[in-house]
Amino acid sequence: MKQLGMLALAIALAAAAWWWFTAEMPRRQHERAAAAEAAAIQAERANTLYRWRDDAGNLHVTEDPPKGRRYERISRAPKDGIEVHGGRG
Repeated sequence: MKQLGMLALAIALAAAAWWWFTAEMPRRQHERAAAAEAAAIQAERANTLYRWRDDAGNLHVTEDPPKGRRYERISRAPKDGIEVHGGRG
């Protein structure tokens, strides 16, 4: 009788462990996806500069985009290879 009780307890613990780990998986996957997305946004933002002109026409290059103005995004990463322009002459 004691062995039957231990077997029932082991089965109950195994079922509880199975439920716990399967319930955690979707939440962990969601947390990992959110963290990866945040890291990608942060990496893109860290690698970008913004070029814009103020009301006086002065050129500014900043790490944060201006509010209410047109701006151009500039990548800090160099382009692969060499650009050759043959228009000299």
